Amino acid sequence: MNKLILVPIVFLFNVALANAQQNEWNSIFSKINQEVQSNSKAYSTLKEATETIGHRLTGSENGKKAEEYTYKLLKSYGYKVRYQPFEVESWSRGTLDVKIGPNDKMESVKSVALAHSPVKLDLKGQLVDMKNGVEEDYLAMPDAVKGKIALVYLGVLPGSDSNTKRLHRSEKTALATKYGAIGIVVINSVPGGVLLTGTASVTGKLIAIPAICISYEDGMKFKDQLKTQKLFSQINMTNFSGMIKARNVIAKLKGRELKKEKIVVGGHLDSWDLATGAIDNGIGSFSVLDMARTFSSLELRPKRSLEFVMFMGEEEGLLGSKAYVEKALKNGSANQIRYMLNYDMSNDPKGYSSSTADTRELFQEIGSIANKIDTTFKNIFSSGAGLHSDHQPFMLQGIPTGGVAGGTLPNNSGRCYHADCDSFDLVDEQGMKNTVRFNTMLIYGVADAKEISAKRLTDTQTRDFLIKNNLKEPLEIAGEWRWGN
Repeated sequence: MNKLILVPIVFLFNVALANAQQNEWNSIFSKINQEVQSNSKAYSTLKEATETIGHRLTGSENGKKAEEYTYKLLKSYGYKVRYQPFEVESWSRGTLDVKIGPNDKMESVKSVALAHSPVKLDLKGQLVDMKNGVEEDYLAMPDAVKGKIALVYLGVLPGSDSNTKRLHRSEKTALATKYGAIGIVVINSVPGGVLLTGTASVTGKLIAIPAICISYEDGMKFKDQLKTQKLFSQINMTNFSGMIKARNVIAKLKGRELKKEKIVVGGHLDSWDLATGAIDNGIGSFSVLDMARTFSSLELRPKRSLEFVMFMGEEEGLLGSKAYVEKALKNGSANQIRYMLNYDMSNDPKGYSSSTADTRELFQEIGSIANKIDTTFKNIFSSGAGLHSDHQPFMLQGIPTGGVAGGTLPNNSGRCYHADCDSFDLVDEQGMKNTVRFNTMLIYGVADAKEISAKRLTDTQTRDFLIKNNLKEPLEIAGEWRWGN
């Protein structure tokens, strides 16, 4: 056959295939939209869980109940479900008494312990304002905090240099320890007397110094007083720490063609214990559960297999997702993972995100159909990388990761992050439905795509990717940088 004739025929054949896939997705995505809008159980099951279980702290009886609840729920949706057990160093708070003030006039201060603080401790030390608690602050005041207690701001102080790094509380604790502090007092960045908890450990194990959080109002008052006088702090705490067993909950849907390739769809089920964790991460994990329900209800089977995973131990150091990836590396199944889509505090998304721009065309093709169904979905796309959620262990092994973009938390709930006000009354039902319907479309499209352009990175490519995204320093602080200098 004449080559000039053959090329147009091949081109037209590929166009026809693309159009056929587009038409199929149009029909399937419309069914997804209708199913979720009419029958979603995301909101109702989260409501039931918060009312009957309460918090979902890993290693606690409540955590065990949450594992069992989601196992039974996925079974009721028709899945074969399995537990993936792992051992975790569980931490839970005991007693805490904190006093701050001049040496002879210290007064009790409302506070909460940050996770992985020592099991038993009673110490007193001088308080030193270390500002944002980043490396530059310690280098600017050599030995200032040695043998003393660091006072640091949770985020970035207003008026700070625009290049100031935004470090996690665990990374700030690691730096305080590195520079000789005997304790760290973290000022919450949210006004209104709100106290925040969360891990202060970069490893998920006990730390050497006590770490506590105090309110924005108290913290800023102490910062001001330190300009003219010396302040001291007395910290008396007891906590529990010990090895216990926890379980990820996994449901698998076999693909119709590329059965050995899989898309992992996850969200962390666990929460902290100050409230019910409705926002962090009830709205994410219970949306994932409803994505699984939607696939089952509509009997959807894309080309590739899916694994819906409820991770435990995220709050205590990504322990469940680390256990999942560690096992996948050992048994070779990590090579089967084409994408990991993570839903952590996801709500009312306006687009999709990915660690790599390679899939922009695919994600936006999927999003364009979603946009035609509902124009409130803007089909934005963002690419890049961050840390401190369950995508991280996958990303560190070069696996492409993604999820939502452009969403907003409901009812000013950001102020209740890890706090005692994270309760179900903050949840927005339609916001959860939007997460479910638009991301069920994404999951189906990625799993059903003829080709996924994003590939797993080599070890060298992974290193370069992390450097490009400015993640080397925080990973070094956390002891997770494996590439040397």
